Amino acid sequence: MADETRKGLDGVLAVWSRRKWLAILAFAAPMVAAASLITFLPNMYRSTATVLVDRQQIPETFVRSTVTSALETRLQTISQEILSRSRLEALISRFGLYPDLRTQVPSEEVIKRMRGDIKLELKGIELKGASQATVAFTISYQGSEPGTVSLVTNTLASFYIEENLKARERQATGTAEFLKVQLEETKKRLDDQEQRVSEFKRRYLGELPQQMETNLATLERLHAQIRLNADTQTRAAERRQALSSQLAEAESLLATPPGMPGGPAAPAESSELRLTRLKEDLTRLRTQFSEKYPDVVLLAGEIAALEREVADAKAREPKAEEKQAPPPATPLTPYVLRLKEALSEVETEIRILKNDDKRLHDGIAAYQARVENVPRREQEFRELSRDYDSTRELYNSLLKRYEEAQLAESMEQRQKGEQFRVLDPAIPNSEPAAPNRFRLLLMALMGSLGLAGGAVVLAERVDTSFHTVDDLRAFSPVPVLVSIPRIVTRTDRRRRAWHMRLAASAAFIGLVVISGLAYFAASGNEQLVSLLGRSSGS
Repeated sequence: MADETRKGLDGVLAVWSRRKWLAILAFAAPMVAAASLITFLPNMYRSTATVLVDRQQIPETFVRSTVTSALETRLQTISQEILSRSRLEALISRFGLYPDLRTQVPSEEVIKRMRGDIKLELKGIELKGASQATVAFTISYQGSEPGTVSLVTNTLASFYIEENLKARERQATGTAEFLKVQLEETKKRLDDQEQRVSEFKRRYLGELPQQMETNLATLERLHAQIRLNADTQTRAAERRQALSSQLAEAESLLATPPGMPGGPAAPAESSELRLTRLKEDLTRLRTQFSEKYPDVVLLAGEIAALEREVADAKAREPKAEEKQAPPPATPLTPYVLRLKEALSEVETEIRILKNDDKRLHDGIAAYQARVENVPRREQEFRELSRDYDSTRELYNSLLKRYEEAQLAESMEQRQKGEQFRVLDPAIPNSEPAAPNRFRLLLMALMGSLGLAGGAVVLAERVDTSFHTVDDLRAFSPVPVLVSIPRIVTRTDRRRRAWHMRLAASAAFIGLVVISGLAYFAASGNEQLVSLLGRSSGS
């Protein structure tokens, strides 16, 4: 085991003795190039601003916000707005960013580079039974000037604050405007339906379902009035018959003189009998009606007139007996005139009662038609009311939501809703964020060592010559008789030394050239720093 280890070590030393200059060159060239490149790379500084998310200051039980989008979604939307071409071009012109890059590449590449230098990172907390809730976020920017970098970072943070306020106010205003338009349209539709309902009620007044009980009560009242009218007509007809009889009797008495056959024996006796009968009728009417009833008042007047007539007749009776002369033709007496007047009044009353009877029958027919039309009107009114009720409910709902949207809009305008606040502003950073020279040098060292080892291995595999007698014996079964060592003369040594000096000078010049090329490639090349930063990070 020890012999094998020694043989392996001797073999490695022999390979190193043969290929050391190749290994040194393969290691030095990439290492010098990488070291020069890393050394000459410009320093990139990054500043970070922390923005705190302040939740709604007014409890949601009092004012409900109309901005319902998630904070993360809104941040991404704001980021797209801030990272737009117009915004970034304004920032680049304002702070004079990427002066060298702008002269070398199109503006689109410069904007793309700046988007890569801006980073947004969300910071949240874990909620029990829910996803992670964002409570803050950081915005950072990377550049070559620490002061400019911090100014750009703070400007970006202010952009986020302004855009959040604008976005929330815009969304709240848009919601309120949308609800206002919907409310106006619904109000117009509600007014039209109210007008149709009112027109329906005016057109079919009396046939509406809610007037059914009133119509039935009116029908009952009209029937009662008809019955009362019929009774009144019967009594009026009886009075007319009685007055007609009285008038005929009075006219017959006036036409035949007293004492003649067929004439009245004594007018006072006939008047007294009439007076007695009228008083009996008055007593009977007073038991049924009040003193102000027309029949009672008329009959009382007739009795009073008849009493005066009887009294006058008795006062004239002695004079008539003394003279024993035939009386002249007697004109119509006040009694007859009153009877005729009473008969005319009764006739007028009967005509009025008949007209009232016709009017009551017409009213009954009209109200009966209304009652019969109620079911049909009820169906039409129900269909009309259904649309009106649904539209009214929608209007009330929209009105309530519109008022809530107005409160939410006022809250956003007064900046009482959710808003962003800079917790830690960006400050100039004295330590460069990139490049990470130690890490890059370590990677270059490992790569150079690997390249040197790979070159040595490849050279050994390509070289088919025998370097030792043992190699020859291992390759060929022919025995080796003698081994002659290499004879080095003084001339060979001088030539070898000259070759070494020449090779060393060439290597040195090559390394200097490599360093120069690395300087030109790395000096001010911020894009290369970003590329190396992403490569080393991955």
